[in-house]
Amino acid sequence: MLRSRIIPLLLLSNNGLIKTINFKGDKYIGDPMNAVRIFNEKEADELIVADINASSSEKEPNYELIKNLARECRMPLCYAGGINNIETVEKIINLGVEKVAIGSAAVENINLIYEAKKRLGSQSVVMVLDIKKTGPESAHTLFIKNGTHNTNLDPTEIAKEAEDAGAGEIFVNSIDNDGLMNGYDIEIIRKIRSVINIPMTVVGGAGNLLDIKNLIKLFGPIGASAGSLFVFKGKLKAVLINYPNKEIKDEICIIKG
Repeated sequence: MLRSRIIPLLLLSNNGLIKTINFKGDKYIGDPMNAVRIFNEKEADELIVADINASSSEKEPNYELIKNLARECRMPLCYAGGINNIETVEKIINLGVEKVAIGSAAVENINLIYEAKKRLGSQSVVMVLDIKKTGPESAHTLFIKNGTHNTNLDPTEIAKEAEDAGAGEIFVNSIDNDGLMNGYDIEIIRKIRSVINIPMTVVGGAGNLLDIKNLIKLFGPIGASAGSLFVFKGKLKAVLINYPNKEIKDEICIIKG
């Protein structure tokens, strides 16, 4: 029996919890510590926290906030944002975070993945791929620096390079689908899944639990992450932290065979 993971994604900017659409239009929605406490109560499988302000401004992570989040969090915690060197990676892990997710810095220097794996083990190292369709043929292209810089690189090639360098997981983030709640980008998920053999987590577009269920049916064990789905409720998108109960989660996630 194999099991997928359902993973809330919390976006941070200036230490507050925010949501975006297509990586733009930051909307403040509350206190991240309060959100973590609620996800603790709801027994979330895992939690991803991404500081987009640290990523775009190339600032150091807020270590005090990370420490407090790690202390509060009762599920595995993955942190992303502002990670530019191996010293920062080690410092974050030493604060009690289980996994670090590295994007821009690793795209520019894939050796950072190798160094992190060598010191911490591949289970603690996640490669982030922020992906958008561009050009006349709408090819998938890799972006960095919180979606502000087009690398013109093929994300499938970088995913394979990251695996070869020692990443234990690939995190695929669809810029086109971010915040729209209209379903995952199945095309790019399929392309990347076909070239790697390590665990994969995807985010961008989940609008309901059926989107997650369909994703798992298509790809088997996978990390199904979502932001808006777990912080908004209803057509008017009232802020309400939510997460499926154990019975529903088991029905969605468990693949028999």
